[in-house]
Amino acid sequence: MTSAPRLIYLPLGGAGEIGMNAYVYGYGPQGKERLILVDVGVSFPDMDGTPGVDLILPDVAWLAERADRVEGIFITHAHEDHVGALGHLYRHFPKVPVFARPFTANIATRKMEEAGQDPAMVQVAPTWPETVTAGPFTVGFVPMSHSIPEAAGLVIDTPEGRVVHSGDFKIDHNPRVGEPFDEAMWEEIGKAGVRALICDSTNVFSRHAGRSESELPKPIGELVANARGMVVATTFASNIARVKTLAEAGREAGRTVCLMGRAMQRMVTAGVETGVLTDFPSTVSPEEATQVPRENLMLIVTGSQGERRAASAALSRGRYLGHELKEGDTFLFSSKTIPGNEVSVGRIQNALSEIGVEIVDEQSGFYHVSGHANRPDLMKMHGLVKPQILVPNHGEHRHLREHCRVGAEAGITPVLATNGSMVELSGNAPGVVEHVDVTRAYLDGSRIIGALDGVVRERMKLALNGIVMVALIIDEDDEPLEDCWVETRGLPEMVGHDALAEMIEDQLASALPRMNRKTVMDDDKIEDEVKRIVRQVCVSEIGRKPEVAVIVSRLMAA
Repeated sequence: MTSAPRLIYLPLGGAGEIGMNAYVYGYGPQGKERLILVDVGVSFPDMDGTPGVDLILPDVAWLAERADRVEGIFITHAHEDHVGALGHLYRHFPKVPVFARPFTANIATRKMEEAGQDPAMVQVAPTWPETVTAGPFTVGFVPMSHSIPEAAGLVIDTPEGRVVHSGDFKIDHNPRVGEPFDEAMWEEIGKAGVRALICDSTNVFSRHAGRSESELPKPIGELVANARGMVVATTFASNIARVKTLAEAGREAGRTVCLMGRAMQRMVTAGVETGVLTDFPSTVSPEEATQVPRENLMLIVTGSQGERRAASAALSRGRYLGHELKEGDTFLFSSKTIPGNEVSVGRIQNALSEIGVEIVDEQSGFYHVSGHANRPDLMKMHGLVKPQILVPNHGEHRHLREHCRVGAEAGITPVLATNGSMVELSGNAPGVVEHVDVTRAYLDGSRIIGALDGVVRERMKLALNGIVMVALIIDEDDEPLEDCWVETRGLPEMVGHDALAEMIEDQLASALPRMNRKTVMDDDKIEDEVKRIVRQVCVSEIGRKPEVAVIVSRLMAA
């Protein structure tokens, strides 16, 4: 017997965390739903939890197993946490069309090309009220103001009613680049009846109304005009409205402007190519900028979040592309530090302070505005759309929970759903009906590895515990030679006047001849015994239990 059709929502990333957004919608009989994917983003690693990893990707295994039922991929905007994983994960969804607005499509196409995927699968979507049909879904891209051009909320019409997926947004009536927030349009969308609003929760704890991007040119212009020495400013590369504001401030102060960092240059180029960025001040290359007197130069650089390889970090460490910061220069952080990046940003700021650079950051409140809706703006969105159900997303658990409380106070039925929580939006009792095992994947060099593959876990063990490498030889008579080779990494070399490696070698030289024949004849058993002895020595001498790698070589009789 076929079950009744149902409408489901399943976050695979971005619900219970900030970043790595990936959301599935489905409609049809249970187990046979036709599916769409909204966004496929990344988050960024840190040395504490993901050492050496390049990017963190959402776990799309559940969706990949149902790839034949996926009707389309819809990208709301071009931030890395919404589009960054597209090229890496598209191999799971061959021939599935990707829809995005022109600026986002420009970036998405580059992602596909870089990953060796077919860029022709990226299609430029029309703007609301025109729509795209994908199986049982009719999807419209509605312009949203955000910190990047051509962001969109999605109106997803289904046989079970209308769903609004807000994407990242703020209420800004003058964003400088991109479209303003259109309250009348959203009110009209709400009049048709909205079953569910899946809504950005990032700034739910900020109780004051959001500020407009248009408030920044004056204070930034005054700061640059009054600065002495060289001026350097950093912001999110994707916030090309802010990049334009900074560049205009430099030009109006009589400074030559130089963009530094491939991501920033790529975003500005995309903005010009798609027509969303006009009248951008002329710039010079880093090489040309070396010929400009320092007091007449302004650098706009990448690395606002403390990224080690970005221009900000490189400048804080010394000379970079012919440029060097000096005492009395000014460095503006026109951005908010994302939670988790405080240490990295602080490291750069401290290095700049040691040079004598004047540091200005977002704590003053004059030089940055958020791209996300604060609580009053979220409440306004609730009122415009008037949904029956509210499902918060794009936030840590505390953000989702607080947003549920705000919705409930407004008489909206809230549903708290974190990654892996499948929500049924149809019927009279919306809520979580199933839990899907969701982990994450990692881009590690050129390979994608799973969270359960053990690579990152082993790397963390090495980082925390150090390693001892032991090479020993079993001779032709199946007797272990007393002389073995030991090398340590990530451990103290000396214990008092003695070398730790030599202490381990001595203990093994004493123990190897006494091993019984059953142990010696079995590589696994001899490795276990050697590891036990090595760790015993290390715990006794340095109070640490390291990782141990054992290489057993056996000589064959002639």
